[in-house]
Amino acid sequence: MNKSPWMIAPISLCLLLGGCAGSVGASSSFTSDNTSKSEKTETATKSPPLLHAIFQDHEVLQRNKPIPVWGTANPGDKVTVSLAGESANATADADGNWEAALAPLKAGGPYELTATSSSGQTQTNQDVLIGDVYLCSGQSNMEFPLRLASNYDADLNSASNPNIRLLHVERFPSATPLTTFGAGAEWSVTSPQTAKEFSAVCYFFGRDLQPVVNVPVGLIESSWGGSVIQAWISREKMHALGDYDQALDLLSLYAKSPQEAIKQWNNFARDWWHTHDPASSATPPWSTPDYDDSAWATITPPGTWREWNVPALETFNGIVWLREHVTLTAAQAKSAAKLSLGPIDQADIAWVNGTEVGALEGYDVNRNYDVPAGTLHAGDNLIALGVQGGAGILWPADKMTLALGDGTVVPLANAWRYKLSATMDQTGVIPDVPWLNQFGLTDLYNGMIEPLSHVPVSGILWYQGESDAGHPEEYARLLPAMIGNWRQKFGANTPFMIVQLPNFGPYSTKPEHSDWAEMREVERHVADTTPNTGLAVTIDVGQTDFLHPTDKQDVGARLALLAEHMVYDMPVEDSGPTPVAAIRHGRTVTVSFAHVDKGMLIYETNRPISFQVCDKADTCRFVDAAQKNNDVVLDISHIRHPAKVRFCWADSPICNVYNGDDLPAVPFQLPITKAAYRRK
Repeated sequence: MNKSPWMIAPISLCLLLGGCAGSVGASSSFTSDNTSKSEKTETATKSPPLLHAIFQDHEVLQRNKPIPVWGTANPGDKVTVSLAGESANATADADGNWEAALAPLKAGGPYELTATSSSGQTQTNQDVLIGDVYLCSGQSNMEFPLRLASNYDADLNSASNPNIRLLHVERFPSATPLTTFGAGAEWSVTSPQTAKEFSAVCYFFGRDLQPVVNVPVGLIESSWGGSVIQAWISREKMHALGDYDQALDLLSLYAKSPQEAIKQWNNFARDWWHTHDPASSATPPWSTPDYDDSAWATITPPGTWREWNVPALETFNGIVWLREHVTLTAAQAKSAAKLSLGPIDQADIAWVNGTEVGALEGYDVNRNYDVPAGTLHAGDNLIALGVQGGAGILWPADKMTLALGDGTVVPLANAWRYKLSATMDQTGVIPDVPWLNQFGLTDLYNGMIEPLSHVPVSGILWYQGESDAGHPEEYARLLPAMIGNWRQKFGANTPFMIVQLPNFGPYSTKPEHSDWAEMREVERHVADTTPNTGLAVTIDVGQTDFLHPTDKQDVGARLALLAEHMVYDMPVEDSGPTPVAAIRHGRTVTVSFAHVDKGMLIYETNRPISFQVCDKADTCRFVDAAQKNNDVVLDISHIRHPAKVRFCWADSPICNVYNGDDLPAVPFQLPITKAAYRRK
């Protein structure tokens, strides 16, 4: 794997989605019409609220644990908080911050939570419940709203449970840790209106869990479509991991001086393109007027290069160069200008007459580059654009413009010349801009997790990995690090429930490499080796041609089973068959399984399918399999030196092994061991 200075960048979501034609980011993020409300205060003057923004009407506070309550007051003020007959006191420090701890309470309510300061300020929250709180986080499949899920009408119309409360944390990245939310976050009682835009997975989890545990359930959703895992990890943890210090230093600079950080990023990007892109290091480079592009093909781009009807670009993932010529008068050329190119998947560098005017990374960010005075000249002017990604420019040519200093706006709607430079496999991926929204480093942790860090929870649900699917080796480092990082905030042994990536992508006719299979194995291994961590298998609920499968009911139900077992110690089966061992007996390999107390079920045929055996050279073949009680026996008579077994190892495998609780077997890779020899 080619590693960038800060290790990895996200796989192109536009590539995953088949090209992001249309609105920017619409395929991988979901908007909400929820708006923030002002917290209720009872003061003669309009003072800032005493309580932190997490404390509102309709909230759920965690039962059976000390209840921290915090906020701000005048420095030195004495603050008293009371709830359900319990009270506690605190004194505001020099910065006005205070925190008190109420004694643990059993499930119940509704109650009033009241805070009163010695300056006479009072805040009271109504309809407060004591129950179990869960944090739901990740990227677009966690953010995916109930209104888009399968069976939408019936599920939404029945979404009326006053014992389930919802808190949606609005998207807000930050280069530094925040103590409160940068954007709105509002508790609400579950109803068709409030659940409509809420996370479908998180809601279905709570819907299935609450009647079983029979206590109030609070669901906090803090997610962002397309986000990479590095965005959800704290600076301290990323520093401890190593390899990210250059990006962390740049992020620190951005917090102090955005302009200087952007300047340094542009310098870095220029060096990266020159080092990794053959076109940028050519003599002359493809970005300069000296380069002869007369032999290049031409296109008036209608949008992404997936729409160009060029066979070489239909599945291309790499670097393409485009060049456009603009004729200007001396009067038009004398002033500074602005080059507007719209969003680009994923990274780009732009040149005008051989001068670099900008570089950026991120599929949902408009490119608006300043062209300094003196760059343009009378006559022919060259605009050269290098693009790395899976879809390229997302706007059609007639939307891209060069705005001149005299007010003239020149559409870049003529034919562009273009040429392919190199594939992503050849160049590697340019690193993320450290402060760039969901692709940034630590910024979602800072803005969307740190403000929740005092909140006791019963468990954490995590559905993410699509953006990191091209880098399973690094994800194997990052996921356990993030779990440990969050447990430092939410409790050392907080149950952590991972949604394994579903099936997505075309069917395969032969064993082949699969990043998604590698990611599923990483998730399985992390769940197996990290204490109090569970795995919800979704290999049967995905869609081959849609990154966001609409069956969120099964995902929520399987997460609820995990919680019933892990959090409440209920005697329920929370997993499908999981591999125990693959043991060779002559010309067969027997794979044994756990979680088959009610037996193993084989659907739609009389044999298990989707089993592979790989030899020592890592050449893999499909093999015949047969069920023997709760084991699967594989025929390896045609394979020399068998080394490992793979099951459901593809982007979109067809899997038919379940247990008696109708839960699918987990995809896996397992080494083959020899049976112990026994002397008669």
